[in-house]
Amino acid sequence: MTGNRRKPAAFRIDPAPARPKAAKTPAKRKPRALTVPEIQIEPEPDDGPLVPARQPATGVARAIRWASLLTSSLAALFTLWAGLAVTGLIENLFERSELLGWIGTGVLAVAAFALLAITIRELAGLFRLRKLETIQRDAARAVSGDDRSAAASVLAALRGIYAGRADTAWGLARLKDSLEDIIDPADRMRLIERDLMAGLDETAGRIIARSARRVALITAVTPVAALDILLVAQQNLKMLRAIAAAYGGRPGAFGTFRLARMVIGHLAVTGGLALSDNLIQQVIGKGLIGRLSSRFGEGAVNGILTARIGLAALDLCRPLPFITGAKPALGDFLREIVSFDKGDGKG
Repeated sequence: MTGNRRKPAAFRIDPAPARPKAAKTPAKRKPRALTVPEIQIEPEPDDGPLVPARQPATGVARAIRWASLLTSSLAALFTLWAGLAVTGLIENLFERSELLGWIGTGVLAVAAFALLAITIRELAGLFRLRKLETIQRDAARAVSGDDRSAAASVLAALRGIYAGRADTAWGLARLKDSLEDIIDPADRMRLIERDLMAGLDETAGRIIARSARRVALITAVTPVAALDILLVAQQNLKMLRAIAAAYGGRPGAFGTFRLARMVIGHLAVTGGLALSDNLIQQVIGKGLIGRLSSRFGEGAVNGILTARIGLAALDLCRPLPFITGAKPALGDFLREIVSFDKGDGKG
């Protein structure tokens, strides 16, 4: 056994193949917390205080304030001067004779009482105009919104205004018999317009036609332009006062001027387009009339303008808006304007 020894030899031992690793199960991920981004609000740059789009001119405002101050100061000075003058007159009368002094005192008392009566009358006229405006608003609310309380207040106010008048006695009596069977406020306003306003509308229409015809005649025969303007203004103010009195306004001097200002505002807001349209329609007529007399054509145009002013006053003074009745238009008075015959405006 010892004689058969193997020779030493070199050999390489291959490494054992690697065992496949088991697939690892993925570990459950923890839910990532939602991070809300931080919102940063940047302040807007301060551009200064806001200013209105239109700033009133300081010069105009100062002029208005100074004008008011000047008017008030002059009125106060005139009042003081009048008081001192009257006081001095009474003292001089007493110095001359006690009888003359007492006579002067009595005349002054009568003048003060008359001034108080005029003031009360003017305030009452302004109050009646405001009352007509209130009745018109309540009537519109009763028609549009079926307001029973507004309809009841309108009926009570109209009964108070027209209670002692002969031209509305028949209408009030008919309303008293008919309104008991009507509940709807709008129908009540229609019934009041039919029984009470129809006669007053005819009276106001005659006043407008008569005034427009007078203005046309005055313009045609008056040779002086300044006198023409004064007479036309006087006729227009007289017409405004008569229309307001027909509907129960009965304004005084201040009330008439206030109504004139309201009519001007009404024409500026609602009547400008209609006035232009009607005047355009009358250009041909004025041209034909102008062939006969230029003054006659000017009188016709002034009469048309007077009729337009009267219609605006009718809209403002009428206690009820036009619901079912036909609203008078300028074309209804054209025949009255160009006819210079005597009459009450019926044509």
